[in-house]
Amino acid sequence: MADDKSGREKQARDAERRQRERDIVAELERGDETEPPVDPAELDDLEAALDAVEFPATGSDVVAAAGDRTLTDGDERYAVEELVPDTDEEWFGSVAAVRVRVRRPRIATAMKRIAEATESLPNAELGASQREAYERTLRELKAIEEDDEDEGVRVISDWIVERIREKERLPGSREVRRQAAKFCRSNGYTVRNDEWLGV
Repeated sequence: MADDKSGREKQARDAERRQRERDIVAELERGDETEPPVDPAELDDLEAALDAVEFPATGSDVVAAAGDRTLTDGDERYAVEELVPDTDEEWFGSVAAVRVRVRRPRIATAMKRIAEATESLPNAELGASQREAYERTLRELKAIEEDDEDEGVRVISDWIVERIREKERLPGSREVRRQAAKFCRSNGYTVRNDEWLGV
Protein backbone atom coordinates (compact mmCIF):
# COMPACT_ATOMS: atom_id res chain seq x y z
CA MET A 1 0.00 0.00 0.00
CA ALA A 2 1.30 3.43 -0.89
CA ASP A 3 2.56 5.61 1.93
CA ASP A 4 0.39 8.58 1.08
CA LYS A 5 -2.61 10.22 2.70
CA SER A 6 -5.23 7.88 1.16
CA GLY A 7 -3.14 4.80 2.04
CA ARG A 8 -2.77 5.92 5.66
CA GLU A 9 -6.52 6.72 5.84
CA LYS A 10 -7.37 3.25 4.52
CA GLN A 11 -5.05 1.64 7.06
CA ALA A 12 -6.68 3.68 9.82
CA ARG A 13 -10.20 2.70 8.65
CA ASP A 14 -9.17 -0.97 8.47
CA ALA A 15 -7.65 -0.81 11.96
CA GLU A 16 -10.81 0.86 13.27
CA ARG A 17 -13.02 -1.81 11.67
CA ARG A 18 -10.90 -4.62 13.15
CA GLN A 19 -11.07 -2.99 16.58
CA ARG A 20 -14.87 -2.69 16.34
CA GLU A 21 -15.08 -6.39 15.45
CA ARG A 22 -12.87 -7.30 18.43
CA ASP A 23 -15.01 -5.10 20.70
CA ILE A 24 -18.20 -6.79 19.48
CA VAL A 25 -16.74 -10.24 20.05
CA ALA A 26 -15.54 -9.26 23.54
CA GLU A 27 -18.90 -7.75 24.44
CA LEU A 28 -20.78 -10.82 23.27
CA GLU A 29 -18.43 -13.08 25.20
CA ARG A 30 -18.97 -11.02 28.35
CA GLY A 31 -22.74 -10.83 27.86
CA ASP A 32 -25.24 -12.96 29.67
CA GLU A 33 -24.91 -16.43 28.26
CA THR A 34 -28.30 -17.94 27.55
CA GLU A 35 -27.02 -21.26 26.28
CA PRO A 36 -24.35 -23.65 27.52
CA PRO A 37 -21.02 -22.73 25.96
CA VAL A 38 -20.00 -24.57 22.82
CA ASP A 39 -16.85 -26.61 23.32
CA PRO A 40 -13.86 -24.29 22.61
CA ALA A 41 -12.04 -27.13 20.82
CA GLU A 42 -14.94 -27.39 18.36
CA LEU A 43 -14.82 -23.62 17.77
CA ASP A 44 -11.06 -23.87 17.18
CA ASP A 45 -11.70 -26.67 14.67
CA LEU A 46 -14.24 -24.45 12.92
CA GLU A 47 -11.74 -21.59 12.77
CA ALA A 48 -9.11 -23.90 11.29
CA ALA A 49 -11.59 -24.97 8.59
CA LEU A 50 -12.18 -21.30 7.77
CA ASP A 51 -8.48 -20.45 7.38
CA ALA A 52 -8.73 -20.80 3.61
CA VAL A 53 -11.76 -18.48 3.37
CA GLU A 54 -11.09 -14.89 2.42
CA PHE A 55 -13.07 -12.44 4.57
CA PRO A 56 -15.42 -10.69 4.27
CA ALA A 57 -17.18 -13.85 3.19
CA THR A 58 -20.75 -14.84 2.41
CA GLY A 59 -22.76 -17.43 4.30
CA SER A 60 -22.38 -19.66 1.24
CA ASP A 61 -18.57 -19.37 1.49
CA VAL A 62 -18.68 -20.35 5.17
CA VAL A 63 -21.00 -23.30 4.52
CA ALA A 64 -18.86 -24.50 1.60
CA ALA A 65 -15.70 -24.42 3.74
CA ALA A 66 -17.04 -25.68 7.07
CA GLY A 67 -20.68 -26.74 6.68
CA ASP A 68 -19.96 -30.31 7.76
CA ARG A 69 -18.21 -29.33 11.01
CA THR A 70 -20.31 -30.02 14.11
CA LEU A 71 -20.78 -28.12 17.35
CA THR A 72 -22.18 -29.54 20.56
CA ASP A 73 -24.72 -27.62 22.61
CA GLY A 74 -25.60 -29.56 25.74
CA ASP A 75 -26.94 -32.87 24.44
CA GLU A 76 -27.56 -31.62 20.90
CA ARG A 77 -25.18 -31.55 17.95
CA TYR A 78 -25.47 -29.04 15.12
CA ALA A 79 -23.70 -28.96 11.77
CA VAL A 80 -22.45 -25.50 10.84
CA GLU A 81 -24.71 -25.64 7.76
CA GLU A 82 -27.68 -25.73 10.17
CA LEU A 83 -26.50 -22.51 11.83
CA VAL A 84 -25.29 -20.35 8.94
CA PRO A 85 -27.56 -19.39 6.03
CA ASP A 86 -26.29 -20.80 2.73
CA THR A 87 -26.78 -17.50 0.93
CA ASP A 88 -24.83 -14.72 -0.72
CA GLU A 89 -26.96 -12.15 1.14
CA GLU A 90 -25.44 -12.97 4.54
CA TRP A 91 -21.94 -11.55 5.11
CA PHE A 92 -19.32 -12.17 7.77
CA GLY A 93 -16.50 -9.69 8.26
CA SER A 94 -14.15 -12.12 9.97
CA VAL A 95 -13.72 -15.59 11.42
CA ALA A 96 -14.57 -14.02 14.80
CA ALA A 97 -17.96 -12.96 13.44
CA VAL A 98 -18.70 -16.56 12.40
CA ARG A 99 -17.56 -17.78 15.80
CA VAL A 100 -19.93 -15.34 17.56
CA ARG A 101 -22.82 -16.39 15.34
CA VAL A 102 -22.50 -20.11 16.05
CA ARG A 103 -21.84 -19.79 19.80
CA ARG A 104 -25.60 -19.75 20.42
CA PRO A 105 -26.77 -22.63 18.21
CA ARG A 106 -30.48 -22.47 19.02
CA ILE A 107 -30.64 -18.77 18.25
CA ALA A 108 -28.42 -19.21 15.18
CA THR A 109 -30.81 -21.88 13.86
CA ALA A 110 -33.78 -19.55 14.31
CA MET A 111 -31.94 -16.65 12.65
CA LYS A 112 -30.94 -18.91 9.74
CA ARG A 113 -34.62 -19.68 9.09
CA ILE A 114 -35.45 -15.97 9.20
CA ALA A 115 -32.58 -15.04 6.85
CA GLU A 116 -33.58 -17.73 4.37
CA ALA A 117 -37.24 -16.63 4.46
CA THR A 118 -36.09 -13.05 3.82
CA GLU A 119 -34.45 -14.17 0.58
CA SER A 120 -37.93 -14.74 -0.86
CA LEU A 121 -38.76 -11.03 -0.49
CA PRO A 122 -38.14 -9.09 -3.69
CA ASN A 123 -37.22 -5.71 -2.19
CA ALA A 124 -36.08 -6.38 1.35
CA GLU A 125 -32.98 -7.49 3.16
CA LEU A 126 -32.26 -8.29 6.77
CA GLY A 127 -30.02 -5.39 7.73
CA ALA A 128 -27.51 -5.46 10.57
CA SER A 129 -29.58 -3.41 13.02
CA GLN A 130 -32.75 -5.40 12.38
CA ARG A 131 -30.85 -8.69 12.67
CA GLU A 132 -29.37 -7.49 15.96
CA ALA A 133 -32.82 -6.53 17.28
CA TYR A 134 -34.29 -9.91 16.29
CA GLU A 135 -31.36 -11.74 17.90
CA ARG A 136 -31.65 -9.72 21.10
CA THR A 137 -35.36 -10.55 21.30
CA LEU A 138 -34.59 -14.25 20.85
CA ARG A 139 -31.82 -14.07 23.49
CA GLU A 140 -34.30 -12.48 25.93
CA LEU A 141 -36.74 -15.31 25.26
CA LYS A 142 -33.95 -17.87 25.67
CA ALA A 143 -33.07 -16.33 29.04
CA ILE A 144 -36.46 -17.21 30.51
CA GLU A 145 -35.34 -19.80 33.05
CA GLU A 146 -38.69 -21.53 33.32
CA ASP A 147 -38.77 -22.12 29.55
CA ASP A 148 -36.26 -24.97 29.31
CA GLU A 149 -37.65 -26.16 26.00
CA ASP A 150 -36.97 -22.81 24.26
CA GLU A 151 -40.61 -22.62 23.26
CA GLY A 152 -40.44 -18.83 23.08
CA VAL A 153 -37.55 -18.88 20.61
CA ARG A 154 -39.41 -21.36 18.39
CA VAL A 155 -42.75 -19.56 18.61
CA ILE A 156 -41.36 -16.11 17.78
CA SER A 157 -39.06 -17.30 14.98
CA ASP A 158 -42.02 -19.22 13.48
CA TRP A 159 -44.13 -16.06 13.80
CA ILE A 160 -41.49 -13.94 12.02
CA VAL A 161 -41.19 -16.48 9.18
CA GLU A 162 -44.99 -16.64 8.83
CA ARG A 163 -45.19 -12.82 8.69
CA ILE A 164 -42.54 -12.74 5.99
CA ARG A 165 -44.48 -15.28 3.92
CA GLU A 166 -47.97 -13.88 4.53
CA LYS A 167 -47.27 -10.14 4.49
CA GLU A 168 -44.23 -10.31 2.19
CA ARG A 169 -42.31 -7.96 4.44
CA LEU A 170 -40.03 -8.10 7.45
CA PRO A 171 -41.83 -7.31 10.69
CA GLY A 172 -40.36 -4.34 12.54
CA SER A 173 -38.29 -4.98 15.65
CA ARG A 174 -40.93 -3.34 17.87
CA GLU A 175 -43.58 -5.59 16.36
CA VAL A 176 -41.41 -8.64 17.11
CA ARG A 177 -40.78 -7.45 20.67
CA ARG A 178 -44.51 -6.90 21.21
CA GLN A 179 -45.25 -10.42 19.97
CA ALA A 180 -42.55 -11.83 22.25
CA ALA A 181 -43.96 -9.91 25.23
CA LYS A 182 -47.44 -11.18 24.36
CA PHE A 183 -46.09 -14.75 24.31
CA CYS A 184 -44.39 -14.25 27.68
CA ARG A 185 -47.42 -12.75 29.39
CA SER A 186 -49.82 -15.37 27.97
CA ASN A 187 -47.55 -18.08 29.40
CA GLY A 188 -47.21 -16.52 32.85
CA TYR A 189 -43.73 -15.00 32.44
CA THR A 190 -43.29 -11.51 33.86
CA VAL A 191 -42.20 -8.74 31.51
CA ARG A 192 -41.48 -5.36 33.09
CA ASN A 193 -41.90 -2.15 31.10
CA ASP A 194 -38.23 -1.22 31.57
CA GLU A 195 -37.01 -4.46 29.92
CA TRP A 196 -36.24 -5.04 26.23
CA LEU A 197 -39.50 -6.94 25.71
CA GLY A 198 -41.52 -4.42 27.72
CA VAL A 199 -42.75 -2.33 24.79
